[in-house]
Amino acid sequence: MHIRLLAVGDRQPSWVDEAFSTYSERLPREWQFRLDLIPTVRRNKNDKSRQAMEAEGELILAKLGQSEQVVLLDECGRQLTSKALAGKLSDWQIDGRDLCFVIGGPDGVADSCKQRADFTWSLSQLTLPHGLARVLFAEQLYRAHSLHTGHPYHRV
Repeated sequence: MHIRLLAVGDRQPSWVDEAFSTYSERLPREWQFRLDLIPTVRRNKNDKSRQAMEAEGELILAKLGQSEQVVLLDECGRQLTSKALAGKLSDWQIDGRDLCFVIGGPDGVADSCKQRADFTWSLSQLTLPHGLARVLFAEQLYRAHSLHTGHPYHRV
């Protein structure tokens, strides 16, 4: 099983890239983990339409493989403990399909992306900046892996 993160937003502060790399480099090599970025669609200052979100949704869907299992990160998703995430990760590994996590743009994701998702996961009920969500995702993925393998990183 290969795992990747597909995220809207191509420019992040250096601390985001550094923290994300810290955790993603610890992930097992057999996952061939990678980050694929989609540029944020330009928005007009006062534009309240869903046009940019729909355009980003089309770009997301175009990058998803037909057989890929999709986990959407969304504030309306299901919250998981770290141990529950480790269990889900084991289930996804047993399933055997490649796994793609998706973080949408600043306005969320289009309904078409929500319909394509096999599972919707909420990192928190808090509203998080996209860069911080990226870092938190990578840390929790590493924590789930450490729980699964009995590594002492998770000490609770």
